[in-house]
Amino acid sequence: MQESLLAGGGIVFYHTLEALPFQGSGDKIKLPPSCFTELSGQGAFDKGPLHFKLSVLHQEGPSNMEDGEKESNRSTHSGVLEFTADEGFVGLPPHVWRNLFPSDTPNNSFVEVRYVRLPKGTYAKLQPEGIGFAELPNQKAVLETSLRQHATLSQDDVLTVNYGELAYKLKVLELKPSSSVSVLETDIEVDIVSPDDMSAGTDQYTLKPLLFGKSESGMVEEGKYVFYKFTIDDDTRKKIVSGEKRAEVRVDSEIDGGDTSIYVSRHPLLFPTRHLHEWSSHDAGSKVLILSSKDKSVDVGTYSIGVYGFKDMTKFQVLVTLEDDSGRKVGQEATSSSSSIEMDTVQCKNCKRFIPSRSIVLHEAYCSRHSVACQHAGCGMVLRTEEARDHVHCDKCGQGLQRREMEKHMKVFHEQCSCPCGVVLENAAMVRHQASDCPLRLITCRFCGDMVQAGTSAMDVRDRMRGLSEHESICGSRTAPCDSCGRAVMLKDMDIHQIAVHQKS
Repeated sequence: MQESLLAGGGIVFYHTLEALPFQGSGDKIKLPPSCFTELSGQGAFDKGPLHFKLSVLHQEGPSNMEDGEKESNRSTHSGVLEFTADEGFVGLPPHVWRNLFPSDTPNNSFVEVRYVRLPKGTYAKLQPEGIGFAELPNQKAVLETSLRQHATLSQDDVLTVNYGELAYKLKVLELKPSSSVSVLETDIEVDIVSPDDMSAGTDQYTLKPLLFGKSESGMVEEGKYVFYKFTIDDDTRKKIVSGEKRAEVRVDSEIDGGDTSIYVSRHPLLFPTRHLHEWSSHDAGSKVLILSSKDKSVDVGTYSIGVYGFKDMTKFQVLVTLEDDSGRKVGQEATSSSSSIEMDTVQCKNCKRFIPSRSIVLHEAYCSRHSVACQHAGCGMVLRTEEARDHVHCDKCGQGLQRREMEKHMKVFHEQCSCPCGVVLENAAMVRHQASDCPLRLITCRFCGDMVQAGTSAMDVRDRMRGLSEHESICGSRTAPCDSCGRAVMLKDMDIHQIAVHQKS
């Protein structure tokens, strides 16, 4: 009783409840309604945010219990989400469950829930499990976004930080001023130290560097990613934009039953995935993505390649090259082009290509025997006779493809999938959703410059008309002194202020 009074600042709350997992984020638990009545009767809600210490309650065992079993009496801290759990039970989100029960199937799931008062945190030392977390462009901004869903931190806990579809685990090594602190409404100094084992973690969270013209070999499991990166400098960009060169990303897979897909993006999108990318290729076997002058988004910067294991364990080779955009120089291409227009040509009735009139008879005779045009409405694809036998069309989108490609096409484009925000769409529509509509999509805030979740639509109608996301609407409400007059102006109104007051465009 005295321990509870001391830990709770005069409030005594102690219960043994059976733990049940529920899907949620952060560290806030669900308690039964009777707990609300008990806490309210002692005035706990008048003392600020509620914090609880959760400890695994173990049944008494033999005295010769192994040391590992004794050490399994784990504890952590949490806030409270709501008081809607069934009586006798406590709902634990994944973060709390994993820290209390490292194994998926605990022998005993009873926990001791005790109300405690926690000091506000001032310092935290975190250690990632592997080197992948260091690839993130602004680690502390990503941490800040994740910690907004938490009420507490406890030493030796493992904190899971999500970045898009990827997740990183960081161990809490040290906290100040106490081994357990509150992270609500406080500024915490964070140190991120290097992992003890630099090889720890999986390769899917790291970007392996690629050099133009030098291939790299790798292996990818089904449903996993292997990521690479390459850089386009200013000189290379000029060659691509002028049409002199093109960048080719090639992935050759060993045909042994496995298959891959490739996704490419430009930073700050570090890890291209099935639903979040700028370029993609799903061809069977070898795949080639071409970045040419036709791609308006090609610019100076770092690009990421995601090799996705579509089927089985697959060996592959990835290569990025800079190729001539044509076999001739730009001037020669123009000359050749004009001469071809002036040449007397006739359109082939079978393949619809323009053929020199002097050879049209021979071409049509050969073409009609060896090629056939698909008669499906809107297709018109010209195929060799042996290919035409396996040429089919998707019932959903009408795309023409080979029969062996249909299974992959249906999974890549038409399989239903769930977005973390709750929306269920086909894969093709999910790419568009996560690129422009999803509230969990990562954007670069125009005010703070950090990669953050966009959030839902801005509450302010004027901000929505400006195209501001929920985060940008809030972030842009911070004030900064005007460079010209020194007046404190909201960041999102600074451009209007400069025009209206100082006549600066």
